[in-house]
Amino acid sequence: MQIKKIGVIGAGSMGQGIAQVCAVAGYEVLFYDVDQKIIERGIQSITKNLDQAVAKGKISEEKKKDALHKLNPVSFESLKADLIIEAVVEKLEVKQKIFSDLEKINSEDTIFASNTSSLSITKIALGLKYPNRFVGLHFFNPAHLMKLVEVIAGDQTDKNLIAPMIAFVQSLEKIPVSVKDSPGFIVNRVARHYYLESLKLLETRSADIGTIDALTRSAGFKLGPFELMDLIGNDINLEVSRLMYEAFDRVPRFKPNSIQEEQVRAGNLGKKTGKGYYEYEKK
Repeated sequence: MQIKKIGVIGAGSMGQGIAQVCAVAGYEVLFYDVDQKIIERGIQSITKNLDQAVAKGKISEEKKKDALHKLNPVSFESLKADLIIEAVVEKLEVKQKIFSDLEKINSEDTIFASNTSSLSITKIALGLKYPNRFVGLHFFNPAHLMKLVEVIAGDQTDKNLIAPMIAFVQSLEKIPVSVKDSPGFIVNRVARHYYLESLKLLETRSADIGTIDALTRSAGFKLGPFELMDLIGNDINLEVSRLMYEAFDRVPRFKPNSIQEEQVRAGNLGKKTGKGYYEYEKK
């Protein structure tokens, strides 16, 4: 199984990071989003990241130029590759439609992967002609910096596909972990309470946002829970909380917090909107 050409669907922060690490690793990358302006901003962001990497001596100027050369914006009809990774909104029907449409223009040997952080890989693959070629590749935000990638097999995933996917992740200089298809996989299931318990502390006025973030950082976390929610996007974080709550039959410990809901209603989504739990310079 040879993987040379990668398709990446979605040019938000996750798609950008995935496209960047694939291009830096030497793969030809077909980059797609329904919004051309988002693609343009995505490439600008990737260029900025690579410039910073050059400045820090992590990659050479030549490697940066080669990576950008391998990054090709394309139309959906041109998304024909050895491996196609989806990084779009956490909506089951949206993901299912994307992969159903991709099957129509790709060969039966193409591998399809979802970057979902909370949806069932088995359910996303329902209705596909070749569900055995479908797998989960869950990168973490920011994908160009975070090392861990969860490799998830659905009920119908060909078990012989997992080893090549692990090798692919390693080729990106990432750390692959093979996990079962269960709600939230490993990291999101554990991390959900990093956010929810912190929100409960805030709700009961046990501590303020800055104190909670400072204390968790002092315990070894790189970002406090509120800093991390702002980075991920409070709308995304809330949606994942809701999905996890439903997946675990509405057990109270997974119940979304009203503070999350208030932030989203107010449009305070985090860094991407300039305001969340903190205020940021608007991009």
